[in-house]
Parts: sequence; structure tokens; C-alpha cells
Amino acid sequence: MTPKKFTDETPTRGKIKIAVDESYQLLTDAELYTFQSTYKDAKVTPLYLPGDSIVKLFLDDSVKVIITSRKLNDNQEAYLRGKSFIPRTTKIAWDAVAFIVNKSNPDTLIRYNSVRDIFMGKTPDWKQINPHSKLSDLKVVFDNAGSNNVYTITQKFGLTGSLPKYCYSVKKNSEVVNFVENHPEAIGIISVNWISDPRDSISHSFLSKIKVVSLTSEYDSDGPDYYSPHPAYIANKQYPFIRDVYTINRETFAGLGTGFTSFVAGDAGQRIILKMGMLPATLPVRLIKIKSK
Repeated sequence: MTPKKFTDETPTRGKIKIAVDESYQLLTDAELYTFQSTYKDAKVTPLYLPGDSIVKLFLDDSVKVIITSRKLNDNQEAYLRGKSFIPRTTKIAWDAVAFIVNKSNPDTLIRYNSVRDIFMGKTPDWKQINPHSKLSDLKVVFDNAGSNNVYTITQKFGLTGSLPKYCYSVKKNSEVVNFVENHPEAIGIISVNWISDPRDSISHSFLSKIKVVSLTSEYDSDGPDYYSPHPAYIANKQYPFIRDVYTINRETFAGLGTGFTSFVAGDAGQRIILKMGMLPATLPVRLIKIKSK
């Protein structure tokens, strides 16, 4: 007897495409590997694109699920409701925007106010950050002009219009790492999950090329303490550049997109998020403070 082929879609069976902010490619690859290893009849094809592009696909009904750090705005929500779709937003993690510099650059401790002044157009030179720096003109590089990394920075500082002329964009997070590796004067902005798991071959490769910057708190910029984009400092909000990560689903039934979202928000999926250097949204994380004698 020929095995019966299922053509109907369920939370653990079927074929779908999802659109994912390119910042979360490593995370999504890890989640999909485990999900599809568990559910052999599930086939989820991810499209990795800038933040603006994935929202467009979602509104055009080209994909049913997106993974992003930006909620839909009121107009986008109203547009979908006008077409009888009710988008369901699930917070799955807290993420951090990481700042990276060239291996030869000794300035890996930067004050929050200095970062603010960079994007306000007030600090175009490394010597304004550190008078003893051997570098001069600063170059800031983002993954993509339409990315959520750009959106995070502009929202954080209430910026409108163009960024300063020393800000550049490439095409994706991996290209930011390569740019910083080859330009000593550069500072790059990427999602922390690209550089947080030294056991992952890609993260390990990236970490060998660059250094990660630690920053002072937004609320104590002149203080003595600096914080890396580590899950502990994301959890207690001492690291100043954190953001939520969501899945947004427009399915009208409990399909494969719903099943994948449930997996990511569940125990196994949340443990993967923690492994990737992000803070799980639904899994309790115990922080242990060690006191030196």
C-alpha cells in the first residue's frame, strides 16, 4: 500500500514561507533545525531580508509569519483588520544591538553619551572619544539602510532625516563584520546573536575578526561601570541598547506558522534563544551575583 500523503496543513505539518529580519538569521536557522528535526513533515522556508522588506511581504499576504524587532504600527494593524486579518504578536526574546570595532582598535569601552553624540553628528572623530586614539575620522556602518538596526538607533535618539555623513550601510550583518575587519576606523552595528555563541562556526569566525564594545549605562553615562551585550546585562537593563523580538502571525487557522511560533515561545525554543546570546521572553532566567572576597 502506498503511504498516504497529507496535503492539509497543521501546526506540525505542511509547507510555508516565513520572512525574518536578517539580524535573526542565526537564531532562526537554529530554531528551524530543531523544529524540523522534531516534526519531519514540517517544511518552513525562511526569507532573510531587511526589516522594511519583511513587513511589506507580510502586508501583501506573501508570508503568514514574520520575525522582527518592530511591532506593526497602527496604520498597518488597521490595514490588516480592514481585510479581516487579525495579526497576533508574540514576544519571543529581548535582543541587544552590539557595537563592534576593528581588532587593532583599543577603544572597546565607550560611554553612552559618546555613542549618542556620534549619531547626533557631534562626534565624527575617534579623538573626541579618546584623545589618545591613533585613529582620526570615524566610520559607522549598518547592515542595511532599511534595517531594524537603523530603526533602533533612530528611535532611541529621536532622530529624523538622514544620519550623519560618516554613517554608511552595506547589505547584511555579515558584511558589517567584514567591513569592520578591514577598516580600523570603523564601528559597526549588528544584532548580538551574530557574535554570541562561540560554539557556532559563524559566530566563532566573526568573533575572531572583531572586538565587541562595552558601554556605560544610559542612566549613568559618566559612571565607572561598562556593560557588554550579555544576557545578564540585557535582563537588568544595564546595557543601553536592548529591544524586543516578536513573531507576528496572520494565519486564519492553527497552521504551521502557529506551530512554529508556539515552538519558539516554548521551552525548547527559548533555550535556543538563550544559547544565541539573547534573553528569552517566556523562560525564567536565574541571575547569580558573585561577590569577590
